[in-house]
Amino acid sequence: MHEIFLDELKKLNAQFMEMGVLVNDLIDKGTRSFVEHDKKTAQQMIAEDKEVAKEAVKIEKKALELMALQQPVATDFRVVISILKATTDLERIGENANSIAVETVRVKGNPRLPEVEKVISNMTHQVREMLVQVLTAYVQENEKDARKMVLGHAKVFKDYKNARQMIIDGVEQEPDAAVASASYFVIIRLLERISDHIVNLASWVIYKTSGELFELIKPKKK
Repeated sequence: MHEIFLDELKKLNAQFMEMGVLVNDLIDKGTRSFVEHDKKTAQQMIAEDKEVAKEAVKIEKKALELMALQQPVATDFRVVISILKATTDLERIGENANSIAVETVRVKGNPRLPEVEKVISNMTHQVREMLVQVLTAYVQENEKDARKMVLGHAKVFKDYKNARQMIIDGVEQEPDAAVASASYFVIIRLLERISDHIVNLASWVIYKTSGELFELIKPKKK
């Protein structure tokens, strides 16, 4: 019976990783569509915005079936719970990525601030790299690497604060960029939220491996 459970759990982990890859791709598409003014890609993302939610439902259904039918032991139960919780964070990341696509459509052809968009690109690279690292840590059950997500989050938050000031300064010098600047504020906040969710994922890696449950970062005032 336990062998059957382990086989099904392996499949569940594979589904979770596939969802992680999908979400990481959405982050890239969302911000690239904005920076490159690619309205077509953004509209496609918006039209397909239920894809991540569908994957989440599949994983949640499978996880609940495993717990109900296979009656896992305590350690295995913890693994399934970590997948359930981590899937919710992945779903939120996907929602944030699609929200960036919405801003691409909203800002249309209004004047931009290239220096701010460079920071947005940098933040995107950082959060995507963090997501790959935390997913790898999940598969390898590497608690040490999971804890390093705090450092990545600190870098993203630093860029977030710097970008806020750049937007304020930029719109003072270029009033015509006011519409784009409103979207900039939204996008950097969404990227910072993605970083928050990645840290949450790291917390579930730690829970999965050690059973320890705590917040890696304390709530901060913005």
